[in-house]
Amino acid sequence: MTSHESGPLAGARVATRLPAGDLDRARRFYAGTLGLEPVDERPGGLLYRCQGVDFVVFQSAGTSPGTFTQMAFEVPDLEAAVAELKRRGVVFEDVDLPGLRTRDGIADIEGNYPSKGARGERGAWFRDSEGNLLGIGQPIH
Repeated sequence: MTSHESGPLAGARVATRLPAGDLDRARRFYAGTLGLEPVDERPGGLLYRCQGVDFVVFQSAGTSPGTFTQMAFEVPDLEAAVAELKRRGVVFEDVDLPGLRTRDGIADIEGNYPSKGARGERGAWFRDSEGNLLGIGQPIH
């Protein structure tokens, strides 16, 4: 299989799953802080949709280690998104690693993921109410 479009999952939709120790607390965070409302809900989870892409926050006894980005949002204006989220009470992570350092919550990232067709990206990270590490990115063209 040499084509990226062959194989049993090539036509599948991808959806992120984020664990929540307290689903009601998570719902309040995603609504009140991020401004997102579920498009569907069941007793054990909430389905959200952003620009046609789904993610689920589900009730779980397990927790995320929060040591890596579990889901990211791509925005056209990172500084504006970070400023608005700070205004809503979001605390952004400070990162100080070789090649990756945040200033005022935002990092300039050399290079980029190959699929974005950009020369770089700016990024910021924060945790949701359940400790999941979420990112926000803006490709640099």
